[in-house]
Amino acid sequence: MAVCTRLQLCFLGFMGLLSVIMLALYHLDMLQVNTEKIHQLQEQRKQHLRKMCDSVKDFPKNYSVEAVKKRQLHHILVNDNHGILYCYIPKVACTTWKRFMLILRHGEPYRDPMSFKRVHANPKLKFLRGNSRNEFKAKLKHYRKFLFVRDPFVRLISAYRNKLQRYDKPFYEKFGRLLLKKYANQSNPAKTKAEVLASGVFPSFHNFIQYLIDPKTRKPLDEHWRPMYQLCYPCLIKYDFIGHQETLSEDAKHFLRILKLDNDIKLPHAYINVTTKDVVSAWFKPVPIEDRKKLYQIYEMDFKLFGYPKPVELLES
Repeated sequence: MAVCTRLQLCFLGFMGLLSVIMLALYHLDMLQVNTEKIHQLQEQRKQHLRKMCDSVKDFPKNYSVEAVKKRQLHHILVNDNHGILYCYIPKVACTTWKRFMLILRHGEPYRDPMSFKRVHANPKLKFLRGNSRNEFKAKLKHYRKFLFVRDPFVRLISAYRNKLQRYDKPFYEKFGRLLLKKYANQSNPAKTKAEVLASGVFPSFHNFIQYLIDPKTRKPLDEHWRPMYQLCYPCLIKYDFIGHQETLSEDAKHFLRILKLDNDIKLPHAYINVTTKDVVSAWFKPVPIEDRKKLYQIYEMDFKLFGYPKPVELLES
């Protein structure tokens, strides 16, 4: 009886171990399948971008580092140790990826991303524009280049909510009062923070759109709502990795695996906007059709280059 019991226990132990092994193999297979899918998606995004760049007349599209000017590098960060260039786009998880660049700059042992309290104006962020022409040409040619993009209209909603719908001192002083005066019939908008908060009056989303489509609005636009292609020049610079905010988690994991840093660096869970078409439609409801069409013309290249479908439901009455 004792021998039988021991044999039963051994058998159960063996079966348990076999189950663990089979489960591990299953997860490994699924990881390989997902990795291949994301790799294919990356190739599709890059092929689509090249195709769209080639299809637009009078558009710089030669992918030649000789054609790149230093003024076109203002949003590109560099890490020489890992040979990485990152073009940051405000309102597209750029805080997360700037933390990532700071982690790489700090070196091993890699720090917790959240330990960097100062991110956007951190002097340790190294910009490619600080290099000589020969240096930045060589890095554009040989370093791995990546960027993350987002649905253009959803990015505008995010920018408005973050910078204009609530009190943000520099943005209220530079844009808020101007929008209220010019588009909201406010002859003397509040000036101080106390006055603004007491009045509770901020530019509406429609006021923001009116400002963007106004021919008299000074160009280039602020980086938070400037078209993405005007920040990163994707038809001049050949990016190796194009991430989307809508698939941020999967894209980030895949990119870290490419760099062989997935076991060393764990990026914080950035806020992923899951704005539905109904929510976007609600935001645009007060905006007249003609204004929506004019807005689309400004951001049309972002929609086309990065594979976002034309929002026909917003552009047709």
